[in-house]
Amino acid sequence: MKKIFFFLLRLLLLLVLPFICLIRGAVFGHEYYELASWPAILVGMGITVFLLILYFSFIYGRITGKVGNAKSFKLRIFFAIFLVMGYSAYAIVYLADSNVKSPEIKRTYSSLHPILRLSISTVIFFDKSLLITDGKRQPEDYKKMGLKTKRQSLHYVQSDGYVHAVDIRTRRHGEFRNGLLKLYFKMMGFNTLRHVGTEDHLHISLSSRDKPGGI
Repeated sequence: MKKIFFFLLRLLLLLVLPFICLIRGAVFGHEYYELASWPAILVGMGITVFLLILYFSFIYGRITGKVGNAKSFKLRIFFAIFLVMGYSAYAIVYLADSNVKSPEIKRTYSSLHPILRLSISTVIFFDKSLLITDGKRQPEDYKKMGLKTKRQSLHYVQSDGYVHAVDIRTRRHGEFRNGLLKLYFKMMGFNTLRHVGTEDHLHISLSSRDKPGGI
């Protein structure tokens, strides 16, 4: 039983690792090399493609007992690129209506930074109940909520043309789930804050050169 448990645990880690490389690699490119959104995502994609090629080569070797010729290696590369590009495009563009609080938020979803969209879509695979409660804001939106206008808010559109912050509902969810959600985004390199003021939610943000230390 113990061997089965550790086997399943290793299998889970192997399945999750490509997603971690994709998102964490993109955040790394954004944070440490100050790359624009798409070049940063290409960094994550490149790391993930390399990892998948290793996976495919290992599986091929276990099945055939051979490393394979140049043609089979090219097929592995092509298949890895196809999978990563296809998933990334889908994750960045698509969001179900059930994962947003209102149609207004859905309409502004494309203004959210692509790395944030990629990370949100990935976690939705494991948590279909995830609900985005806020994204793009204007200074006057804070006044409507009875709050002081925040100059350093990353909910505003930054100079790169994207919003760098998003709010995810935590109300009506257990603390274990909310804790795992916060841990996931933190491990991926995002800033995370739990707000329990106007509405219980998890505030996720990606750093911006326009507003160092902004949230």
